[in-house]
Amino acid sequence: MPKALDILIIGGGISGCSAAIALSDRGHRVRIVERQPEWRFQSSGIFVYANGLVSMAALGLLNEIVAAGFAVDDGRNLYLDHHGDPITETRYPTPDAARMPAILGIKRAEMHRVMAGRVAELGVPLRLGTTVDRIVQDAAGVTVTLSDGSRERHDLVVGADGVRSATRAQIGIDLAPRHTGFGVWRSVHRRPPDLTDKIMMMGPAKRFGIMPISEDKLYTFGTVAEPGDAYFPPDTWPDEMRARFAEFEGPARTFLDALGPDSETLYTAVEEVVLPLPWHRGRVVLIGDAAHAATPFMGQGGAMAMQDAVVLAEALDRVDDIGAALTAFGAARHPVCRFVQDASRAVGEAGAKEAAGDLAARNAGLKATAQAAVDGFYRRLEALTRDGEARLRR
Repeated sequence: MPKALDILIIGGGISGCSAAIALSDRGHRVRIVERQPEWRFQSSGIFVYANGLVSMAALGLLNEIVAAGFAVDDGRNLYLDHHGDPITETRYPTPDAARMPAILGIKRAEMHRVMAGRVAELGVPLRLGTTVDRIVQDAAGVTVTLSDGSRERHDLVVGADGVRSATRAQIGIDLAPRHTGFGVWRSVHRRPPDLTDKIMMMGPAKRFGIMPISEDKLYTFGTVAEPGDAYFPPDTWPDEMRARFAEFEGPARTFLDALGPDSETLYTAVEEVVLPLPWHRGRVVLIGDAAHAATPFMGQGGAMAMQDAVVLAEALDRVDDIGAALTAFGAARHPVCRFVQDASRAVGEAGAKEAAGDLAARNAGLKATAQAAVDGFYRRLEALTRDGEARLRR
């Protein structure tokens, strides 16, 4: 698309920042509105696998992000049972002949700091404490009314406002997030110097993971069945998390015992957004969790958001008509994101059905198939991603 577009991005999270960077780098005039009065991320950490690191490189963020986090260069993931006894280990793939790490752990606030710094370097205007109250489209553009009463005109609006996207409803898509039956408990701790691998502990119908996120910090994450209407006051999160995973020993025990009133602890219900194509209406397009929020079992949420941004920018470059470009973007991304959603959901549902008597058989199955499952997932993911990129370039 030879013309530089005026683009409004609604939401300043991972997908919104990534889109601002990718689109600004291509010469578009971009601005962000963010509902938070202060620009910040939730506590805890995130881990990013090879495909997400490739997108970070495309956004020009890789070196600074790696420096701010903790790289597991060889991709080693240890599987232990809930007593701490070893089951097996897997190795995640590395991109570019291992010039990038296989897994990167990083605190969410640090990842956001790096992204926000790049957004500022590019001169992207940001309005905090601001929402979009109304979206009206015509053939030539989009008029938005902001929460302060002001009105703006844009060529394109990108809804990057997450699972509970207001943009989704404002453009006539009646789709509420679906509770998956799971909750995720997270906490941040000091990292022992010898803990340098990603660890996944397998309990009966529960999982407890440990991931380094910096030279001195790690985060833990536990998944367990929780009802959709479950509410836990934040001041109870440390005690609730410790109780949920009380049967876990081994490396988990140190961190569970350390939970207290001053701990960085976070609980979130796990919801999905499974939106069929098209992901756009007119000149308004949804990206990231607003279009395809997934369960956390494959660790792909952040990567999918960053890939959306990179592919959207390329689609607008390659296709002259905005509507056709947004159609091409959706066609490239939908098969990839749906594959991740389906694979992640299947892993979670299989784990939820476990009973104590099944664990020996489960552990034997992991030993026999875990590496093949990792390899197969990433081969299929890469193939779908390449197919989508090829569609854009035809």
